[in-house]
Amino acid sequence: MNTHIHILSPSGAINPALIDGAKLRLEEMGYQVSVAPHAKGVCGRFAGTEEERLDDLNAALADPAVDIILCARGGYGLQQIIDRLSVIGYRLAVSGGAKGPIVVGFSDITELHQWCGLHGLQSLHGLMCKHIAELPADSEPVRLWHQALRGETLEYTLPKHPLNRAGEVAGRLVGGNLSVLYGLQATPYSLHALMDMHPNEKFILFIEDIGERHYHIDRMMQNLRMSGVMARISGLIVGQFSDVEEDGLMGCSVYETVCRAAAEYDYPVLVDFPAGHVERNLPLWMNSECVMRVNNKESKVVSRI
Repeated sequence: MNTHIHILSPSGAINPALIDGAKLRLEEMGYQVSVAPHAKGVCGRFAGTEEERLDDLNAALADPAVDIILCARGGYGLQQIIDRLSVIGYRLAVSGGAKGPIVVGFSDITELHQWCGLHGLQSLHGLMCKHIAELPADSEPVRLWHQALRGETLEYTLPKHPLNRAGEVAGRLVGGNLSVLYGLQATPYSLHALMDMHPNEKFILFIEDIGERHYHIDRMMQNLRMSGVMARISGLIVGQFSDVEEDGLMGCSVYETVCRAAAEYDYPVLVDFPAGHVERNLPLWMNSECVMRVNNKESKVVSRI
Protein backbone atom coordinates (compact mmCIF):
# COMPACT_ATOMS: atom_id res chain seq x y z
CA MET A 1 0.00 0.00 0.00
CA ASN A 2 1.47 3.36 -1.05
CA THR A 3 -1.17 5.54 0.57
CA HIS A 4 0.50 8.46 2.34
CA ILE A 5 -1.00 9.57 5.67
CA HIS A 6 0.21 12.88 7.07
CA ILE A 7 -0.46 13.51 10.77
CA LEU A 8 -0.92 17.07 11.99
CA SER A 9 -2.44 18.82 15.00
CA PRO A 10 -4.59 21.80 13.97
CA SER A 11 -6.30 22.21 17.34
CA GLY A 12 -5.42 21.02 20.83
CA ALA A 13 -2.07 19.76 22.09
CA ILE A 14 -1.66 15.99 22.27
CA ASN A 15 0.60 13.58 24.13
CA PRO A 16 3.39 12.92 21.58
CA ALA A 17 3.35 9.23 22.51
CA LEU A 18 -0.12 8.94 20.97
CA ILE A 19 1.16 10.27 17.66
CA ASP A 20 4.09 7.85 17.80
CA GLY A 21 1.75 4.97 18.63
CA ALA A 22 -0.65 5.83 15.82
CA LYS A 23 2.24 6.18 13.36
CA LEU A 24 3.56 2.74 14.30
CA ARG A 25 0.11 1.13 14.03
CA LEU A 26 -0.56 2.73 10.64
CA GLU A 27 2.82 1.66 9.30
CA GLU A 28 2.05 -1.88 10.45
CA MET A 29 -1.18 -1.61 8.43
CA GLY A 30 0.86 -0.75 5.35
CA TYR A 31 0.51 3.02 5.16
CA GLN A 32 3.33 5.47 4.51
CA VAL A 33 3.18 7.92 7.42
CA SER A 34 4.71 11.35 7.99
CA VAL A 35 4.29 13.81 10.85
CA ALA A 36 3.97 17.58 10.48
CA PRO A 37 6.73 19.75 12.01
CA HIS A 38 4.50 21.15 14.76
CA ALA A 39 2.21 18.16 15.35
CA LYS A 40 3.76 17.50 18.77
CA GLY A 41 3.98 21.16 19.73
CA VAL A 42 2.52 22.85 22.79
CA CYS A 43 1.43 26.45 23.15
CA GLY A 44 -0.89 26.63 26.13
CA ARG A 45 -3.83 24.37 25.33
CA PHE A 46 -2.94 24.39 21.63
CA ALA A 47 -0.56 22.31 19.51
CA GLY A 48 1.55 25.29 18.57
CA THR A 49 0.91 28.92 17.77
CA GLU A 50 -1.79 29.89 15.31
CA GLU A 51 0.87 30.44 12.65
CA GLU A 52 2.52 27.06 13.27
CA ARG A 53 -0.75 25.15 13.09
CA LEU A 54 -1.82 27.11 10.03
CA ASP A 55 1.50 26.49 8.26
CA ASP A 56 1.25 22.74 8.87
CA LEU A 57 -2.29 22.58 7.55
CA ASN A 58 -1.69 24.78 4.50
CA ALA A 59 1.41 22.78 3.60
CA ALA A 60 -0.49 19.50 3.79
CA LEU A 61 -3.40 20.79 1.72
CA ALA A 62 -1.00 21.96 -1.00
CA ASP A 63 1.17 18.82 -1.07
CA PRO A 64 0.14 16.49 -3.94
CA ALA A 65 2.01 13.62 -2.25
CA VAL A 66 -0.37 13.63 0.74
CA ASP A 67 -3.34 11.30 0.30
CA ILE A 68 -4.82 11.55 3.79
CA ILE A 69 -4.57 14.29 6.40
CA LEU A 70 -5.06 12.64 9.79
CA CYS A 71 -5.81 15.15 12.51
CA ALA A 72 -4.12 14.01 15.71
CA ARG A 73 -6.91 15.20 18.01
CA GLY A 74 -9.70 17.72 18.35
CA GLY A 75 -10.01 19.93 21.40
CA TYR A 76 -10.23 23.54 20.32
CA GLY A 77 -8.28 25.77 17.97
CA LEU A 78 -9.46 25.53 14.37
CA GLN A 79 -11.84 28.46 14.73
CA GLN A 80 -8.78 30.68 15.18
CA ILE A 81 -7.36 29.76 11.77
CA ILE A 82 -10.07 28.28 9.55
CA ASP A 83 -10.57 31.53 7.63
CA ARG A 84 -6.86 31.67 6.78
CA LEU A 85 -6.54 28.31 5.05
CA SER A 86 -4.98 28.67 1.64
CA VAL A 87 -7.52 27.86 -1.03
CA ILE A 88 -4.94 28.94 -3.61
CA GLY A 89 -2.37 26.37 -2.46
CA TYR A 90 -4.95 23.61 -2.45
CA ARG A 91 -6.22 24.50 -5.91
CA LEU A 92 -2.69 24.61 -7.31
CA ALA A 93 -2.08 21.11 -6.01
CA VAL A 94 -5.32 19.85 -7.51
CA SER A 95 -4.67 21.55 -10.85
CA GLY A 96 -1.33 19.76 -10.96
CA GLY A 97 -3.11 16.44 -11.18
CA ALA A 98 -3.74 15.55 -7.55
CA LYS A 99 -7.32 14.92 -6.43
CA GLY A 100 -6.78 16.59 -3.07
CA PRO A 101 -6.27 14.90 0.31
CA ILE A 102 -8.95 13.25 2.43
CA VAL A 103 -9.25 14.93 5.83
CA VAL A 104 -9.91 12.59 8.78
CA GLY A 105 -11.04 13.44 12.29
CA PHE A 106 -13.98 14.52 14.45
CA SER A 107 -14.89 16.90 17.27
CA ASP A 108 -13.18 20.25 16.55
CA ILE A 109 -12.31 18.84 13.12
CA THR A 110 -15.95 19.53 12.24
CA GLU A 111 -14.60 22.92 11.15
CA LEU A 112 -12.50 21.17 8.53
CA HIS A 113 -15.41 18.97 7.44
CA GLN A 114 -17.29 22.19 6.71
CA TRP A 115 -14.29 23.70 4.91
CA CYS A 116 -13.86 20.55 2.84
CA GLY A 117 -17.51 20.59 1.83
CA LEU A 118 -17.16 24.17 0.65
CA HIS A 119 -14.03 23.39 -1.40
CA GLY A 120 -14.79 20.02 -2.92
CA LEU A 121 -12.69 17.72 -0.70
CA GLN A 122 -13.80 14.43 0.77
CA SER A 123 -13.58 14.01 4.52
CA LEU A 124 -14.11 11.19 6.99
CA HIS A 125 -15.66 11.56 10.44
CA GLY A 126 -13.61 8.97 12.27
CA LEU A 127 -10.84 7.91 14.62
CA MET A 128 -7.83 10.06 15.46
CA CYS A 129 -4.48 9.18 17.00
CA LYS A 130 -5.50 8.15 20.53
CA HIS A 131 -7.89 5.41 19.46
CA ILE A 132 -5.79 4.34 16.49
CA ALA A 133 -2.87 3.84 18.89
CA GLU A 134 -4.79 2.25 21.75
CA LEU A 135 -7.66 0.19 20.33
CA PRO A 136 -6.92 -3.38 19.20
CA ALA A 137 -6.00 -3.58 15.53
CA ASP A 138 -8.90 -5.95 14.91
CA SER A 139 -11.48 -3.87 16.81
CA GLU A 140 -14.59 -2.81 14.92
CA PRO A 141 -13.80 0.94 14.81
CA VAL A 142 -10.21 0.42 13.55
CA ARG A 143 -11.25 -2.25 11.05
CA LEU A 144 -14.02 -0.05 9.59
CA TRP A 145 -11.75 3.02 9.58
CA HIS A 146 -9.25 1.07 7.51
CA GLN A 147 -12.07 -0.18 5.28
CA ALA A 148 -13.25 3.36 4.68
CA LEU A 149 -9.81 4.59 3.65
CA ARG A 150 -9.61 1.76 1.14
CA GLY A 151 -12.60 3.41 -0.51
CA GLU A 152 -15.09 0.74 0.48
CA THR A 153 -18.74 1.53 1.16
CA LEU A 154 -19.74 1.59 4.82
CA GLU A 155 -23.02 -0.16 5.64
CA TYR A 156 -24.56 -0.19 9.11
CA THR A 157 -27.62 -1.97 10.50
CA LEU A 158 -28.85 -0.64 13.84
CA PRO A 159 -31.55 -1.73 16.29
CA LYS A 160 -34.74 0.27 16.60
CA HIS A 161 -34.90 3.21 18.99
CA PRO A 162 -38.13 4.62 20.48
CA LEU A 163 -37.32 8.12 19.20
CA ASN A 164 -36.62 7.04 15.64
CA ARG A 165 -38.95 8.32 12.92
CA ALA A 166 -39.50 6.07 9.93
CA GLY A 167 -38.59 7.03 6.40
CA GLU A 168 -35.99 6.72 3.70
CA VAL A 169 -33.79 9.38 2.14
CA ALA A 170 -30.58 9.73 0.17
CA GLY A 171 -28.53 12.89 0.37
CA ARG A 172 -25.26 14.61 1.18
CA LEU A 173 -24.15 13.93 4.75
CA VAL A 174 -23.10 17.08 6.62
CA GLY A 175 -22.49 18.08 10.22
CA GLY A 176 -20.39 16.72 13.06
CA ASN A 177 -19.99 18.21 16.53
CA LEU A 178 -23.04 20.25 17.53
CA SER A 179 -21.12 22.83 19.57
CA VAL A 180 -18.71 23.50 16.71
CA LEU A 181 -21.55 23.80 14.20
CA TYR A 182 -23.29 26.23 16.56
CA GLY A 183 -20.09 28.32 16.72
CA LEU A 184 -19.99 28.50 12.92
CA GLN A 185 -23.51 29.87 12.53
CA ALA A 186 -23.63 33.15 10.57
CA THR A 187 -20.08 32.63 9.26
CA PRO A 188 -18.91 31.64 5.76
CA TYR A 189 -18.44 28.08 7.10
CA SER A 190 -21.95 27.53 8.43
CA LEU A 191 -24.37 24.78 7.48
CA HIS A 192 -26.38 27.37 5.58
CA ALA A 193 -23.30 28.38 3.56
CA LEU A 194 -22.63 24.75 2.66
CA MET A 195 -26.24 24.10 1.71
CA ASP A 196 -26.37 27.24 -0.41
CA MET A 197 -23.50 25.86 -2.51
CA HIS A 198 -25.59 22.80 -3.42
CA PRO A 199 -29.13 24.17 -3.78
CA ASN A 200 -30.45 21.16 -5.70
CA GLU A 201 -29.26 18.50 -3.25
CA LYS A 202 -30.86 16.90 -0.24
CA PHE A 203 -28.96 16.97 3.06
CA ILE A 204 -28.75 14.57 5.95
CA LEU A 205 -27.50 16.17 9.17
CA PHE A 206 -25.34 14.19 11.62
CA ILE A 207 -24.70 15.62 15.10
CA GLU A 208 -22.90 14.51 18.27
CA ASP A 209 -21.41 16.19 21.33
CA ILE A 210 -19.63 15.72 24.65
CA GLY A 211 -19.69 17.32 28.08
CA GLU A 212 -22.41 19.89 27.40
CA ARG A 213 -25.13 20.82 29.86
CA HIS A 214 -28.58 19.59 28.92
CA TYR A 215 -29.96 23.10 28.52
CA HIS A 216 -26.95 24.12 26.41
CA ILE A 217 -27.87 21.34 23.99
CA ASP A 218 -31.42 22.66 23.88
CA ARG A 219 -30.13 26.18 23.20
CA MET A 220 -28.05 24.96 20.27
CA MET A 221 -30.85 22.86 18.83
CA GLN A 222 -33.28 25.77 19.11
CA ASN A 223 -30.75 27.86 17.20
CA LEU A 224 -30.68 25.30 14.39
CA ARG A 225 -34.47 25.27 14.40
CA MET A 226 -34.99 29.04 14.41
CA SER A 227 -32.21 29.70 11.89
CA GLY A 228 -33.88 27.33 9.42
CA VAL A 229 -31.27 24.56 9.37
CA MET A 230 -33.77 21.95 10.55
CA ALA A 231 -36.18 22.98 7.81
CA ARG A 232 -33.56 22.57 5.08
CA ILE A 233 -32.46 19.03 5.88
CA SER A 234 -34.13 15.83 4.68
CA GLY A 235 -32.90 13.47 7.40
CA LEU A 236 -31.33 13.58 10.87
CA ILE A 237 -28.80 11.16 12.36
CA VAL A 238 -28.23 11.69 16.09
CA GLY A 239 -24.91 10.31 17.29
CA GLN A 240 -23.51 9.95 20.80
CA PHE A 241 -24.04 12.69 23.38
CA SER A 242 -21.48 11.50 25.90
CA ASP A 243 -20.63 12.79 29.39
CA VAL A 244 -23.90 14.71 29.46
CA GLU A 245 -25.92 14.67 32.68
CA GLU A 246 -29.65 14.42 32.20
CA ASP A 247 -31.41 17.44 33.72
CA GLY A 248 -34.76 16.43 35.19
CA LEU A 249 -35.90 20.05 35.21
CA MET A 250 -35.83 20.01 31.39
CA GLY A 251 -38.74 17.57 31.46
CA CYS A 252 -37.27 15.19 28.90
CA SER A 253 -34.13 13.25 28.02
CA VAL A 254 -31.22 14.70 26.09
CA TYR A 255 -32.16 12.70 23.00
CA GLU A 256 -35.75 13.93 23.31
CA THR A 257 -34.43 17.49 23.48
CA VAL A 258 -32.53 16.96 20.23
CA CYS A 259 -35.48 15.34 18.47
CA ARG A 260 -37.95 18.05 19.52
CA ALA A 261 -36.11 20.51 17.26
CA ALA A 262 -37.18 18.33 14.31
CA ALA A 263 -40.70 17.58 15.57
CA GLU A 264 -42.54 19.75 13.06
CA TYR A 265 -40.94 18.03 10.07
CA ASP A 266 -41.63 14.59 8.61
CA TYR A 267 -38.18 13.44 7.49
CA PRO A 268 -36.60 10.30 8.96
CA VAL A 269 -34.75 10.51 12.27
CA LEU A 270 -32.23 7.94 13.50
CA VAL A 271 -31.19 8.15 17.15
CA ASP A 272 -28.15 6.69 18.98
CA PHE A 273 -25.86 6.14 16.00
CA PRO A 274 -22.48 4.86 17.32
CA ALA A 275 -20.28 7.82 16.41
CA GLY A 276 -18.86 10.60 18.54
CA HIS A 277 -16.61 10.90 21.60
CA VAL A 278 -16.73 7.19 22.38
CA GLU A 279 -14.50 4.20 21.69
CA ARG A 280 -17.09 2.71 19.34
CA ASN A 281 -16.76 5.67 17.01
CA LEU A 282 -17.75 4.25 13.63
CA PRO A 283 -16.68 6.17 10.53
CA LEU A 284 -18.95 8.20 8.27
CA TRP A 285 -18.08 9.90 5.00
CA MET A 286 -18.91 13.59 5.22
CA ASN A 287 -19.88 15.73 2.23
CA SER A 288 -20.62 12.46 0.42
CA GLU A 289 -23.61 10.32 -0.48
CA CYS A 290 -25.50 8.81 2.42
CA VAL A 291 -28.63 6.67 2.45
CA MET A 292 -30.68 6.20 5.60
CA ARG A 293 -33.63 3.81 5.94
CA VAL A 294 -35.57 3.78 9.20
CA ASN A 295 -38.50 1.51 10.05
CA ASN A 296 -40.07 0.08 13.20
CA LYS A 297 -37.71 -2.91 13.24
CA GLU A 298 -34.25 -1.55 12.41
CA SER A 299 -32.33 1.22 10.69
CA LYS A 300 -29.77 1.10 7.91
CA VAL A 301 -27.14 3.68 6.98
CA VAL A 302 -25.05 3.44 3.84
CA SER A 303 -22.12 5.86 3.62
CA ARG A 304 -19.92 5.97 0.55
CA ILE A 305 -17.14 8.20 -0.75
